[in-house]
Parts: sequence; structure tokens; C-alpha cells
Amino acid sequence: MCPVCEAPVVAGDAYCEACGHPLNAPVCASCGAAAVDEEGYCERCGLRQPTGRDHAETVLDGGAAAVTDKGLRRSRNEDAVALLAVGDTTVTVVCDGVGSSPRADEASAVAVEAASAALARGLSQEEAFELAGRAVSKLATSVDDAPACTYIAAVVGAGRVRLAWAGDTRAYWLPEAGPGSLLTEDDAIETGEITAWLGADADAAPPRVRTLTPDTPGLLLVCSDGLWRYLDGYAFPRAGAPVDRAREMLRHALDSGGQDNVTIALIPLGDVHG
Repeated sequence: MCPVCEAPVVAGDAYCEACGHPLNAPVCASCGAAAVDEEGYCERCGLRQPTGRDHAETVLDGGAAAVTDKGLRRSRNEDAVALLAVGDTTVTVVCDGVGSSPRADEASAVAVEAASAALARGLSQEEAFELAGRAVSKLATSVDDAPACTYIAAVVGAGRVRLAWAGDTRAYWLPEAGPGSLLTEDDAIETGEITAWLGADADAAPPRVRTLTPDTPGLLLVCSDGLWRYLDGYAFPRAGAPVDRAREMLRHALDSGGQDNVTIALIPLGDVHG
């Protein structure tokens, strides 16, 4: 019997003759029907199948950590993150797929891959940004079908933080003692719409850049709006390893509604306790 239309089928058939459904399709994690299509949706119950991007964690030997999660309201995670060590330098790139664009998850993934590889090779922030933009633009079939994402990259080493960004993905400095501070300015208008992004329909503008040399130990926080929309009045955790603090921030975002994908990268700078 066909798992979608329930028409009788013959053993050995590759497709249902009644509805054309492939009979060797993957099995749905929810209803158990062999009815998952090429885009990852079950044609019987409609569930988008879990992927490795639904929740992922990365922890480096030096303590830097990244956590990404699809949240509670989204069917898939359109955020992407890279966190890697290059000698004594730590590189992170966080991109948030623009939900109004097609295949936003692909946009964020290729941008992160291109930029992190470029920064790991020692290219400048501007060069990495340009390569990420090219990678996202190649996904478009036209300017009316242009995947898009926001962008932020951080290179941390030798007591210095170098940032580049476009959109509303943010970075914060969390000193060992004292309140945290926002390091970036959103590319957005008062109503919240972003004014800068990566994609074939984006303006050919350079990223915003900033260099910070903290005079006290602390943590660099890079995050998507799935976290920072819930930070008003929030007391950042002061104790624990970076991965534990990232998990605590994720729990806060989920407990506050989890309306969007959540990505958090924490990189220690200086002699951070905990």
C-alpha cells in the first residue's frame, strides 16, 4: 500500500502508479510512513524531519564554545555558525538566514563556510566578507529568487577582537566584572527591517568593522537575534565554562518564547575564571 495515497502497490515497484510517490522514500521520524520528500517534509503528516542543524554544539580546547538551536517555533534552523582555532587565534562566523528569502538555511550555511575558511587562511575581514557574499549570490536564480542572510565574523587573538558585520547579528563584550556592552550597531530601520545582508539582491557595500582591545578579561559573545531579543534586563551568567554559559543563555531564550532560531558563540579573552 502507498504510504501517501494508500493505493495498492506491487512488490518491487519504485513508484506508486496512482500518485507517483517514490516507494523507497525515507521513513518519517513522527508517523513512521516512508513518505519523506526531497525537501525533508513528510507527505503524510507534514513534519519537517530533524537534521543535524536542529541543535549542535562546538567546544574548542581553549574553552571557546558555540551552541545553535532551531528554537520552539521554527520548523528548521536557518542560523549557521563556525567556530575554529587557528594557532593562537579563534575565529567564529554567525549568519542568520533572512526568513523572507528562499532557502535561507542554504544562504547562512555557504556564507559561514566561505568566510570561516577565508579567515582561517589569514585573509582580512573585508576579503572574507566579499567571498561569503559571492557564495550566497551564487545560490540565486534571479534577483527575485535570492537566498539571503545576515553576517558577523570575529577574529580573537593577541588580546584583540576584530569584528565585521552586516545586518542585525550582534556581538557583546562580557567583562569578568561589570555589565556587558553591545559592540555592534544593527543595520536596521526603526520598524526592525534590516538594511544590509548578503545575497544577490544586496547592495555592494563593505561590512561594518570594529577592533576592540579589552583591558580586562572577559568573554566575547556573538549571537543571532534569537537570543538578543530576550536580553533586556537579563543578567548574563557569571560562572561556569563558556559552553555551560552558552547553554544557560539558550535556556533563557527558549524559556522566554524561543520564537526564532538561537545561535550563541562565546570566546574567552584573557584569564577568564569559571
